[in-house]
Amino acid sequence: MKLSPKLITGILSTQNKGVIDWGWQGFVAYGCNNHVVVVDPKTVQVIQVLNWHKSSVVKVKWSRENYAHDLGSPYSLRLASADTSGNIIVWDVAQGEPKSECCDGNKPILGMEWLPWQDASRDLLVALHPPYAVILWNADTGTKLWKKTYTEALCSLALDPFCFRNVAFLGQDSIVFIDDFSITKTPSSNGKKFYISSPSGNSKGESSMGSLERKQSTSKNLAKRMTRILVGEISNEGSQGKDLIALNECLQMLYLRSCRHHLLLVYPREVLILDLEINQTVGIIPADRTGSPFLEVLPMTQRDILYCLHENGSITCRVRRKQCLQGQMSPENKDAFDDTGQSASTEVTYDLRGQSDSIRMTRHCKVMGFGNCQVSETRLALLLSDSRLILWDLHTIDYQSDSKSSKSPLYTPGDDMILTNQTLCNKVVPYPRQALCDLIGQSSLISVDHETAMKGHGVVLKFLMTGLLQGLLSPITVIRMCPPLTTKNWNIYKPLLAVGSQHGSVQVVNMSSGQVEKEYSVHTSTVRGIEWASLASFMSFSYPKPGASGHVKNEIFLIDTVSGKATAVRTQRDQEPHIEMLRVSHLRQYFTLAFKEKPLELWDLKTLTILREMSSKLPLPTAMEWSPSHNLKALRKKLQQQSSQEPGVGLPGLSTGDTGAENSDSISVTSSDNAVSDPKTLGKISVKEHFVFTDSDGILYHFLVEGNSFTDASKIPPESGMGTITWLAWKGDFIVFADADGQICLWDLKAKQARNNSTHRGWIKKIRFAPGRGNYKFLLLYNEGADVWDINEGKPELLSSIKSPKEIPKIVDAEWVGSDRPLFATVDGSLHMMDLTLKKASFSIEELELAEDLTSPYLMSSKPMFLMKHLLQHQKWANMYTLSLSGLRDEDADIMAAVNKNLSLIDPDLTEYLKNCRFGTAERCLLTARLYGDESEVRFWTVALYYMRSGRAQPITKSSSCVFAKQDGGDVFLDPDNSKSYDLGDLEGQGLGSSSWTQHKDQPLERCFDFLCDNQSYKRYQLDRVALHDSKRVSVQHTRKCAESYIMLGQTDRAVQLLLETEPDSEGYYVDCLRSCLVASVRSSGASQSTIKLVATNLIAGGKLIEGVQLLCLIDKGLDGCRYLQTYGAWEMAVWLAKCTLEYTECCEVMKRWVDHLSNTHTNQKSTAVLVLLSLGYFHKVIEMLYGMRQFNRAACFIEAATEFGLLEKNEENSSLIEAVFLEYARQLSNLGHKQSAVYYCGLAGKKGEQLCQEIEILYA
Repeated sequence: MKLSPKLITGILSTQNKGVIDWGWQGFVAYGCNNHVVVVDPKTVQVIQVLNWHKSSVVKVKWSRENYAHDLGSPYSLRLASADTSGNIIVWDVAQGEPKSECCDGNKPILGMEWLPWQDASRDLLVALHPPYAVILWNADTGTKLWKKTYTEALCSLALDPFCFRNVAFLGQDSIVFIDDFSITKTPSSNGKKFYISSPSGNSKGESSMGSLERKQSTSKNLAKRMTRILVGEISNEGSQGKDLIALNECLQMLYLRSCRHHLLLVYPREVLILDLEINQTVGIIPADRTGSPFLEVLPMTQRDILYCLHENGSITCRVRRKQCLQGQMSPENKDAFDDTGQSASTEVTYDLRGQSDSIRMTRHCKVMGFGNCQVSETRLALLLSDSRLILWDLHTIDYQSDSKSSKSPLYTPGDDMILTNQTLCNKVVPYPRQALCDLIGQSSLISVDHETAMKGHGVVLKFLMTGLLQGLLSPITVIRMCPPLTTKNWNIYKPLLAVGSQHGSVQVVNMSSGQVEKEYSVHTSTVRGIEWASLASFMSFSYPKPGASGHVKNEIFLIDTVSGKATAVRTQRDQEPHIEMLRVSHLRQYFTLAFKEKPLELWDLKTLTILREMSSKLPLPTAMEWSPSHNLKALRKKLQQQSSQEPGVGLPGLSTGDTGAENSDSISVTSSDNAVSDPKTLGKISVKEHFVFTDSDGILYHFLVEGNSFTDASKIPPESGMGTITWLAWKGDFIVFADADGQICLWDLKAKQARNNSTHRGWIKKIRFAPGRGNYKFLLLYNEGADVWDINEGKPELLSSIKSPKEIPKIVDAEWVGSDRPLFATVDGSLHMMDLTLKKASFSIEELELAEDLTSPYLMSSKPMFLMKHLLQHQKWANMYTLSLSGLRDEDADIMAAVNKNLSLIDPDLTEYLKNCRFGTAERCLLTARLYGDESEVRFWTVALYYMRSGRAQPITKSSSCVFAKQDGGDVFLDPDNSKSYDLGDLEGQGLGSSSWTQHKDQPLERCFDFLCDNQSYKRYQLDRVALHDSKRVSVQHTRKCAESYIMLGQTDRAVQLLLETEPDSEGYYVDCLRSCLVASVRSSGASQSTIKLVATNLIAGGKLIEGVQLLCLIDKGLDGCRYLQTYGAWEMAVWLAKCTLEYTECCEVMKRWVDHLSNTHTNQKSTAVLVLLSLGYFHKVIEMLYGMRQFNRAACFIEAATEFGLLEKNEENSSLIEAVFLEYARQLSNLGHKQSAVYYCGLAGKKGEQLCQEIEILYA
């Protein structure tokens, strides 16, 4: 049991709305008042509370993990949080300490994001400081890199996930886009400003999307209504008559993460999807008419899915519907592009596919926000203002066609039927479906007759609640710690604290783990006091606010924490003065009750009967305490007499030689922990106990109680100089009195001395002695703070003090948790357990004792975290893949233990599958990356595994091309290093049936991979997009843009149609007519070709780049067009054109130039360059580049994976590179202390490997 300083939080403030983030690291962080709470969602435990902010937290963001990790840059828990006074703190979460602080101004931060592009630096944080300053911070040092001030007030910011130059800001009435964001210099422009014209039509009926497919006319109206949605700044003057909509209703603005150029605007009653290429709404998701309004939307990456949070606490899952566009139109439908025939489902539509249960909202409970797991994208955390955190999981269940729902099913990704690959795996083990992309296939592909739907099976989505975390109920009114730890009870002891709240509940909190263990709703009004009756039971009393008469109905309960039974005490009482004090005697035999204007009552705790009521002549007590001294010899004597009459009854807790006036802290609590709980025995035995109280004049009264007898022992006159006594505490030979003027008086009963001290801090509300024999520290609670004092040689000394609300919010109650752990309950509903200096209430996660073990690489030190990673990824050096680490040196025994403990905590389904991975090393690396929450590895291995699988599945032919040749069959792989081709006949000899490999072709990569998708699916998507833009045409410029896209994509007939639509009075009428003639007549005759090429080059030289490239596309000189675009810096457009129109080899040439551009020091996007090379199949170049970036682990795994797939063979050309990779990897493994694997890779590293091997042998000798 460790009692490290900690914070336990309660309800949230209104400013914490939306302050929740679930990072790649696998932990959830949320803001609670001034604190940041970190929760482990796997075990549902609070693992850290960060406490440094002086005002409410308004933003939290986990850092991104989009970089290669190694011993020099290990996995670490970094979190940024911002507050209402303009401070940003970057935390080291594992240690619980701030790493750096950033501050500019004193207004609340409006937006904050870590830059996801981490090749240049992984410490950059962009923040929006009100009213309109954007600052780029270095989060590691807290320095400002640049500051840009805009011209109008901004409310939030969004980074484009596909292009680092694009940022959007939401203003008061407009959206500002900038496209020159850079980490090296301040953006120069003030951005383009767009206004939003009204999305709501005149008639209410148009708002629902349901009526679209039924009525053709409605779709026309909707097209009109959804047209001019983003109006550029220039046309604003002309749009005075238009209905411009204010953006102040807009709750959220963010980019869609699953496909490029889409922006979401969330309003309470609808979500708008804007296409930024045409600045128009391409889809509306309306809230159900009777349903709850939207609060927040989270777009996913792995599949085109939106999670929407509603005001009633329910979460809906909306999956994008497959669009019925050009790619799907039937060939005989010649007028496919006719406006009349255009289907209404060209809209971007998201269908409701799953909904979680709503939560009962009360006055005290509102929805605050939600976050999703970045790795799986199927787990969600919902935060409520009453401190509850609810965890939901998205699951699939098989689709039954006879079910009531009319919706078609979704399909699983088509790998249900795949045969096991015998060479890489031993037996068929079900694949652990842990991520969204494993649960359902791509919505863009699914039609019932599609091959993947045939392989997969129909499923429907369901939400399951998998976890609930409860914080403290607020406002807290009283806290009381259970009896202290002693030598007699240490084997059963739990440090439990009872916390009473204003609403009548009592919570029992385990102070070691910080978790609420039990909650009792027994009282109908505010809990006013709690006293423990044993280690497993406590008494609490409550009464409502007194009315005019001053009388109330008092409630007292005795609650057993083991059974949960609550027994009411003093039930037959009507209106009376309220209870002021309840005190339980030290041997737990009696308790006394003091009232406001009514005599004291003495009760028997065992039988819960009243022993007597004091005479009304006695004054009313102002402070009262039972004596800790009692004659134990007498008690033992009685017990022995008793046991001689009734054998088997004894008091094992009191067998040591305790003498007369002993401090009761050393006594085990008797009532329910020992054999004395036998009621017969207890009824007969009673021991003399004393209690004292003071009256308003300061006179001390001393009473003796034994059985039913009650004697007034003595009366002691008041101490001079003391005012009205407010509290008294007694421990050992010391009694401390406190008064309303801040004086304390210490009586030393042994030395018969009294000492007065003044604290100069006003009314003392409470005194508490710390537990533990011989420990005379005591706590004083004031109106504005608290002190810790100690008694040294009979004199009180001040040790430390704390002021509230300066250093801590106003303190409601104070208590000791352990002998050196003061605890404060504050008005914001939190508990602060501190050390004796009263400064530290934070802790490192290592110090925490949790009820359930955590497994996270982020909490391990760097050596074990990488040893575990290499073990999970591959074990080529071992005969068998096993998940346990052995063979380390003796001094690394603790490292080995840490790794094996974490390996044992991994999900058993996953470990079973890892031993029998279907696709060998590549798939193991992907699963390990997910386990580690490593964004850059997940991305790399997803792309690598896809291209390895498709390379293996295609019929492979001889070709001059270096890697694949573009043929009818799609992308075909050839070995990158020699032109030797494989065919499936050879492979069958190796025991790989051809059927198994053809089934290994995967679904195409999801659209979020953008330029990394294979050319076929990329082109299909781009044609669909142009068709969508075509269906949305409203202006001449828009029509012209569509025509230009069609020309470049080679769809000349439709381009001519569009160019001929230009109105005669339009200024470009003549030009458009000539262009249409040109497009229609060019059939690449030799003479016209040279003329057009000359004109095109002149246009480009004259600054008309796009027009020139269109002419080059007309005469099939797309490659030249791409080169010009690249020369003029339009890299992304060149890639778009190449992937959509060029032959495979020509496309490779364009892409290779792009790779060179990405790799240069100015662009510094090598990680993207590696992925592009992967998508081209240039495996040799991939290895070369990884080696150059010192990513030896990834390079070595990649070589092994490519070799397993038969896509890489060691030969003269590549042997030196492969050996160099293995040599460096062996060196890495040797540094980690794993000899066996290091020696294995030395053996693969040629001559130099032999040398290193000798060095390793000497090192480990």
